[in-house]
This record gives sequence, structure tokens and C-alpha cells, in this order.
Amino acid sequence: MKITIGCDHGGLRLKETIVQHLKERYEVTDIGTYSTESVDFPSYAEEVARSVTNKEADLGILVCGTGIGMSIAANKVPGIRAAVVLDCFSAQATREHNDSNVLCLGERVLGEGLALRIVDTWLSAEFSGGRHSKRLALVENIERSEGLR
Repeated sequence: MKITIGCDHGGLRLKETIVQHLKERYEVTDIGTYSTESVDFPSYAEEVARSVTNKEADLGILVCGTGIGMSIAANKVPGIRAAVVLDCFSAQATREHNDSNVLCLGERVLGEGLALRIVDTWLSAEFSGGRHSKRLALVENIERSEGLR
């Protein structure tokens, strides 16, 4: 599995920890940032999101202070279903029910151990399909500006 990961200055330490955790089991592309110098998170969110939609990566992971800014920016890219996750149950549910393809985490709100458990849970879960497929199709209709009706 190929994973692209990125962060802003607020998520650097956690991103580096996640990269080290994953690199022996997955093909990981780290697109930065590589320092704590202030950067603009939307650039990193877009690059990770586009790597997923362009099929250069199977999944993406983004880290900032809270995960919220990254998720807002990543979700602007058509085809991205980015989810901010703060617990393992949500990590599993967002893959199984929402087929999320970008995980967003917050370094300032998660401890390192929990963050790694969330990543592992999210990566091991799979989309359930079934009734959830219909709902995702409705979301895709919104994305294409067709609405739900």
C-alpha cells in the first residue's frame, strides 16, 4: 500500500513519528514540511489529496495542530473524503462507513501513542459497502453539484 503524508509546522513531530512507524510496512511518501518554520497548510493538504485522486497513493495522512484545517482544505479536492479522527472507533467507522481516503490528525490534541493506534486502526479497516455505498453516491452527487434530488 502506498501512503502519502504531509504536515504543516504544527504537525511536524507527529508526522515524523508516523512516518517512522509506517515505513517498514508501507511505501510512504513524505511531502513535508520538514521544519517548524511557519508554512501554509492548504498547500500540503492539496498535494496529499491530489496524490490520492491521481492514484499516486492509495491513502493520505495529514497532520496539523488540530487536523481541522487540513481536513477542510483536503475536502475541497473532488474525490477526497478526509476525516479528522480523535479515537480508534471513529478511525474504523470512517473507513468502514465513509470510505475515507485521507486521515487528518492533530498533534496538539492527540498523544503519540493514541495517534499511532488511530493510524493502525484506520489503515487496517476496509469499506463495508452495502448501504454505505448508496450514501457515498449521494455525497458524490453533492460534489458534482447535482444535489440530492
